[in-house]
Amino acid sequence: MAVKNPKDIKKVVLAYSGGLDTSIIIPWLKDNYNNCEVIAVSGNVGQAGELEGLEEKAIATGASKLYIEDLNKEFVEEYVYPTVKAGAVYEGKYLLGTSFARPIIAKRLVEIAKAEGADAICHGCTGKGNDQVRFELAIKAYAPDMPIIAPWRTWEFKSREEEIAYAEEKKIPLKINRETNYSKDKNLWHLSHEGLDLEDPANEPMYEKEGFLEMGVSPLQAPDEPEYVTIHFEKGEAKSVNGVEMDAVSVIEKLNEIGGKNGIGITDIVENRLVGMKARGVYETPGGTILFAAHNKLEEICLDKDTQHYKSVLAIKFAELVYDGKWYTPLREALSAFVDSTQQFVTGDVKLKLYKGNIIDAGVTSPYSLYDEEIATFDEDEVYDQNDSAGFINLFGLPIKVRAKKGLIK
Repeated sequence: MAVKNPKDIKKVVLAYSGGLDTSIIIPWLKDNYNNCEVIAVSGNVGQAGELEGLEEKAIATGASKLYIEDLNKEFVEEYVYPTVKAGAVYEGKYLLGTSFARPIIAKRLVEIAKAEGADAICHGCTGKGNDQVRFELAIKAYAPDMPIIAPWRTWEFKSREEEIAYAEEKKIPLKINRETNYSKDKNLWHLSHEGLDLEDPANEPMYEKEGFLEMGVSPLQAPDEPEYVTIHFEKGEAKSVNGVEMDAVSVIEKLNEIGGKNGIGITDIVENRLVGMKARGVYETPGGTILFAAHNKLEEICLDKDTQHYKSVLAIKFAELVYDGKWYTPLREALSAFVDSTQQFVTGDVKLKLYKGNIIDAGVTSPYSLYDEEIATFDEDEVYDQNDSAGFINLFGLPIKVRAKKGLIK
């Protein structure tokens, strides 16, 4: 719901990261909405150091207060793990790091806006991006009549250069400059890089340049010796790393540490955005990449063929729903219910070898494994009668045989 009259807006809840866009939005709101009260909200989904000094900065630039909400546990358990269990990867490469973080932040925005009696919710998403959709669909799900202010659609700034100039005019401190002004989004799961030289797909990302990668190193800079990691799963969810039991957040943190130093999880993708354009980004997802690989490996021995194949088809739709901001929809919930039913026996241990950006399978076990060595062996066995295959092939190939006898195969 768009704002009809700025004079009606007395109090605004702002999704605040302290980055370029949201930093200048606070004074901009006060300039354009009759010096309204601005309440900043930062959802902590693992962006670590980015939260340091945030309250001081928000208040110094005009906010009346800042909420910093610790959403990490809920983020991993209720958004990350369901997506991993679904095997959902957008366009075969993107592990949805920004996509599934937006709904939980927006939900909390609505809760605070209602508690504070706010007249509107504001976000700093551009009109070209996906995040505007993700935020606003979540807001509509929990506050369908709440007015939404999206400055990028209406304000006078046409580029990040102009935003920086405005920030300098308002004496707003920034951690970026004109030369390192990548558009970034960081959380516990990933870090994205967009803009500057990355806007041309012909340019190779500067992986080895100091300061570009933040969650790990380039594969070229990774150790010369491989590192092994073993992950234990129960019903599709990781419960321990290298024999040490951990909560869900700690699992991701540990795998980020291990994966980062081995150059794991760097993805360069030109993706199809929901708004219709193609966009290029570089994503760092060290721990998530390991977790997906391990979970997929465990499913190889724990799921029957029909379930495994059908689940892989639904994974594409699940990824599209998450990418498109449709987390709070009946279909996503229904797909998650299906996924959970497939995970009842996805329990076991997966061992992986990490080497210079590569993940190499190094062994998998499960008490519910459907792999039977005696049946699969090339050696002599007493459980599989190879003569049975002749009748099976005759029946399986019968439709082909009938068409051939009718002269219908060219």
